[in-house]
Parts: sequence; structure tokens; C-alpha cells
Amino acid sequence: MDLRDFIDKWEKEGELRRVKAEVDWNLELSHIAKLVEEKEGPALLFEKVKDYSSPVITGVYATTGRLASVLGKSKDLTMVELTREWMKTMTESKELVQAREVDSGPVTENVVEGERANIFDFPVPRYYERDGHRYFGTAIFMVTKDPASGKINMGTFRMGVHDERHLGVQILKGKKTDRILNSYAKQGKKMPVCVVMGSDPLFMFASAGTIPGARSGFDVVSTLRGEPVSMLYAELTGLPIPGDAEIVVEGEIDPTVLKEEGPFGEYTGYYTDEVLKPIPKPVIEIKRIYHRTDPILVATTVGRPVGDQHMLYAFARNASLWTELEKMRIPGIKSVYTLPEAAGRFWVIVSIQQVYPGHAEQVAHAVIASNTGTYGLKGIIIVDEDIQADDLPRVWWALGVRYHPLKGTQIINRGRATPLDPALASEENKLITPRIILNATTPFEEKGKLVEVKLNEDKVKEIKERWKELGLEGI
Repeated sequence: MDLRDFIDKWEKEGELRRVKAEVDWNLELSHIAKLVEEKEGPALLFEKVKDYSSPVITGVYATTGRLASVLGKSKDLTMVELTREWMKTMTESKELVQAREVDSGPVTENVVEGERANIFDFPVPRYYERDGHRYFGTAIFMVTKDPASGKINMGTFRMGVHDERHLGVQILKGKKTDRILNSYAKQGKKMPVCVVMGSDPLFMFASAGTIPGARSGFDVVSTLRGEPVSMLYAELTGLPIPGDAEIVVEGEIDPTVLKEEGPFGEYTGYYTDEVLKPIPKPVIEIKRIYHRTDPILVATTVGRPVGDQHMLYAFARNASLWTELEKMRIPGIKSVYTLPEAAGRFWVIVSIQQVYPGHAEQVAHAVIASNTGTYGLKGIIIVDEDIQADDLPRVWWALGVRYHPLKGTQIINRGRATPLDPALASEENKLITPRIILNATTPFEEKGKLVEVKLNEDKVKEIKERWKELGLEGI
């Protein structure tokens, strides 16, 4: 399935609505999308964008139901249930399915290069008033190749439009793509890149999935789908791209060339320091553009939570964190929830069944020690097994009646931060953040001393059997 197959599927299921009225790419489109996303509404396909004939889709990942659809799971699952199912899928033994190499595909229906390659041929939105550019890259992945190992890397980045043939790209220091770029810089070479927009939406999760023997995310998606995705090699860079992508930008980054990019309304709901002081960043020089006829531009509004980017972040980080905790073989972990409401990164809730004193504290520190939790995380809440991690009303109940502010609080003074965190004042070291652990469990040694008010299980079963008779169907 490619993006267009999902659009047809979601429209039939009431998960997508076509906007036939003309909308302006300048602020109006993004504002409509944001208002709908915050109401957990359908994905929107804007069919008539001012000055353009090709459409824009927003809200692809904005609800748990559509996330589940992309992952091939039931749309009735909660985030925790969906993560649990995804973990099962990723850990089950599978026969590796490799991507199918092809010479052409729908993405090669139109190929423009050189001076004719113009990113403004597409309805690139301007999202917020103080944004420094129109932003092509909010829902894309960029393909690069490690010059030392030859391994293919796929990562997501924001990309502001400088002009017709140049995209600014925010590559955060220390991340994998930054290390690859530094490798090219040491060799005095430019880094080849391909920027992919549209295709099977599962590609946006591919970099978070590992399958034995997979050469790249293309094999990961093929294996998870159970059939090979089409993959062709871009002619100028030799990098792999999906044959059914909507748009692919092929070019290169000169490590010695930096240009001010930003600001942009980030996923935190704030602008970063670039509002006051623009920051030079790498630039993609566009060499060639491939695109389908009437290509669909995929956009995400980012900005204030909760939008599709936050749902995507939260799920991907939740899946990777939970998997890491499972691999640590710490007993009793029942569910894990990275909050989309906290921008999909900064706060995590873990539900555990305690089996020894200090168990809750061990789990909290394991979260911090994990590869996922070590970056940007600011707060961890631990609750008992009777509360599912994404049952927020019960989590608040636990914080109200089980959490002891003095005994249940730990402050970790130093941890790795994301420089996009607006809570870190400009005069602080934006690479370091403190962390807090809130233990909202009943201490193991106190178990059985408190008598909880509980519903009678037999009576609950009887009532559920009479649910329709009682006139409560649908509740």
C-alpha cells in the first residue's frame, strides 16, 4: 500500500475529509489543519490550494486510530495497547522480505533537474506567523549513506525553503546524520541526500524498527508488510528511494556551507532561540526532483500539542523505550506511555507490578539509563499495575493518594537535553537538563495495609451481560 491507498481506505472509513474550497498555503491551510487535529478530527486532503493544482494532506498520524491503521492493527486500540501489539510484531520471528529493486515507478513519472528544479512548484505551506520560511520538510525522511560502513540511514528533519533550489535542514548535533555529515567533511566531500515525501506511511517508523538481516528501512517495511516494497536507486546519488513516493528531492550537502535557517514553530509549542538569533545550518542544494503526476504534498502542523507529529513521536519513542525495558529483563513492567500531550518526548508513565522493595525506583532509573530515555526526558511517573499507563484520570488519582512528595520524589541533576526544550533558558547549558522521578506507587512494604474501594468482579460481569438490556449500548 502507498499513501494513495491509505487515502482511499481512510475516506471510506470516515477517517479523511476532502476540503474542496480554495485555501491559502500562507497560514490558512496550517491553521485549519491545526484546529481539526486538536479536536482529534479526520485527516484533511486540501484539493484546491491557492496558486497550485496539486493537493496537500495533513493529519496522517494525528489519531491513535490512524496510527493503528498505518501499522496494520485494530483502530480500537489505545496507545498502550497499540504499542504492546507493535512490540509483539517487532519481536516475532519473521522471514526477511527484501525490497524489490525496480528501474522506475510512479515517482519517476516526472523528472526535472538543474535550473528547472524548483521546490516552489509544490504548494509548500507557511505554517505560523513568525516562521522564517515556508517549510517543505515537516513530514519527510532523508536518506543518507555512511561513507565508512556503507549503511543506509533514514531520518526526519525540518526543512525550510531558502529559494527555488536550496533547502535549509536542521541536523541536531550528535545525532546519527550529524556524525555521517562529519565523516564526509573529514574527507572533504559533499554528502549526497534524497528527501522523500509520501509513500507507505510506515516508512516514518522504519528507522525505529530493527529486523535481523535488514539492509535498511526498505527491508524493514517490506518484512512488516509481508511483501516487497518497490525501491529504485536515484541516478545522481545512487541512494535508494521508494518507487511509489509522491516527491523525491535529490541533492547534496556541502559541510562547509551554512546558512541561517528558522525560526520554526516547533513541536514543543514554542519557537527556539532562533527568534532572537538566527542559527546557521546545513543547506541541501537541489540537483533533481522526481514526482508523481499531481503529487500529494504531506504536511504536519507541528506546533502546540497535540498534533500528528506528537502522536508519531510519542508512539515511536514509546515503542523503542518499552522494547529496551523488556530487553533489560526487569520483571513486572505492565505498560509504558510516552505522553503526546507533553510533546511526545518529555514525560513518561510506567505501570509496574512490584515484586520487591525498591522495584519502582529501579524501573525509573532504567528508563533514564535507556537509549531512548537518555535524550530529552524530564519526568517519569511510576504507578501500580492496577492503573494502565495511558489511563490519565487514574494516574492523577495515584498522584493524589499514593504519591508522597517527600519520599516519592527524586531529582537527577544532569541528563542529556534536547536543545529545542524551551524550558532551558538561553543562558543555561542547553545540552543538560535536570530530571524528576515521581513514585506514585504504594510502597512494596506497605502493600496490604491500605484497603482500596473496589467493584465486585462478579457483579461487574453480570452487569456487562445486561448492558444492552439496560439501554447502555454504545457507552
